[in-house]
Amino acid sequence: MFNEFWGLGFALLNFLLLLTMYKIFGRSGLFAWVAISTILANIQVTKTIEIIGLTATLGNSLYASTFLATDILNEKYGRKDAQKAVWLGFSSLLVMLVAMQFAIKFEPAESDFAQESLATIFGLIPRIAIGSMAAYLVSQLLDVHIFALLRKLFPKDSQFWIRNNGSTMVSQLLDTLVFTLIAFYGTFPFDVWIQIFVSTYVLKFIVAALDTPFGYFAKKIKPIDEK
Repeated sequence: MFNEFWGLGFALLNFLLLLTMYKIFGRSGLFAWVAISTILANIQVTKTIEIIGLTATLGNSLYASTFLATDILNEKYGRKDAQKAVWLGFSSLLVMLVAMQFAIKFEPAESDFAQESLATIFGLIPRIAIGSMAAYLVSQLLDVHIFALLRKLFPKDSQFWIRNNGSTMVSQLLDTLVFTLIAFYGTFPFDVWIQIFVSTYVLKFIVAALDTPFGYFAKKIKPIDEK
């Protein structure tokens, strides 16, 4: 049960760090969080773990926190800022992928000990890299639009949980579908691909549900630089 408890603590830590960034830096902190967590999540995804009886990739809680960040931006500052954060995250991921592909092509010195590890982590095959970027972009933009639509249908502050969970859980479903289709479909037998798709979405669904209280906390926060 270590991974389950550690994973829960890690998810809560991610959300607390997000709120801390928001409290100190305001909307700029949310923009920074989207960039940071998008990059880190795509590094962590190279590690697989066993959790709740499933084999899954790491990075789900950090990745889910980007949806919370864009939902907070959408809620407090409007759709344009949320969309700006999505494009910032996408651009950060693209820069990281391009820069690290160049970095691992350098011939290492005889004393180097990092090349093999860096090549393993950042030498992602194009199919996985493209799948990650495509899934991020389409799902995040969908999340922003669904949240804005639900805000019109459920405008009360007390209904934030509907806007947050409705937009995130639908967009996470699309995210998982796009990524697993591009990255894994045809590589594994169909029944194995279905298992990967379902297990990945279940974990994202659980983490997305955990972020709701933190969304309500964010609504009450008055950032230091905006007072």
